[in-house]
Amino acid sequence: MQRSWRFYLQLAFTLLVCAFLIVPVLLSMLAGITENVFVGLSSGFTTRWVLQVWDAYQATIWRSIFIALACLLVTAVLGVPLAYALARHKGGNSRLARVIEELLMMPVAVPGLATALALIMAYGQYRAFRGSLLFILVGHVLFTLPFMVRPVLAVMQSSQLAVLEEAAAGLGAGLMQRFFTVVIPNVLSGIVAGALMVVTLSIGEFNITWMLHTPLTMTLPVGLADAYASMRLEVGSAYTLIFFFMIIPLLIAMQWVAHSSRTRVRL
Repeated sequence: MQRSWRFYLQLAFTLLVCAFLIVPVLLSMLAGITENVFVGLSSGFTTRWVLQVWDAYQATIWRSIFIALACLLVTAVLGVPLAYALARHKGGNSRLARVIEELLMMPVAVPGLATALALIMAYGQYRAFRGSLLFILVGHVLFTLPFMVRPVLAVMQSSQLAVLEEAAAGLGAGLMQRFFTVVIPNVLSGIVAGALMVVTLSIGEFNITWMLHTPLTMTLPVGLADAYASMRLEVGSAYTLIFFFMIIPLLIAMQWVAHSSRTRVRL
């Protein structure tokens, strides 16, 4: 079938938007392997900027991965039961459930700097806690918890979860048994979708982390800002290159897990 001119117009617009978003990122990554970014590609290619970043900032990379995975664990342990409680409370339509949902969204609506300042004012006097990674983890959990609750709650409300639970209860299954053998398998796609958002948001989160970090708890985005501010432009670009090579395989792997879980649910 012959495609109309509208198809090619939409395709051209889509490619233009993609180029607008991707080209600056590619140029930044290319600068990280260029000998002198101001001279251009004619100056030659090198890996010394990447090696310099790895030697100076590799601890921030492992620290960000650890915080992101810990944030995923905490949000899953807190978010899935919370979504389950909201779904059971008259399908999430009661006044109390709506109030709780709105309170959950407050850390997303409030600027990250304000959230971080509130944490510092509340817990800054505890020096050991203030100087630990746990302090940053608390800020990340506050910010990312809604992104775990919302997808799981949406799946629970759109599935026949109440019918399945009623059938399991009729067979003698208790609350905990129903939760782990009926609820969790049926909302796995929502959990994976929430996990994808939680991990990516935690790794790339800057505003809260910038306020809460110390020189010993610097994470990847804060290190990236430090590299751009205090070193050569090529060093900051090399940091960007390492960031993308770290995050892209993680995103692909989590997308694959999400696709596999949705396929199993359909089957």
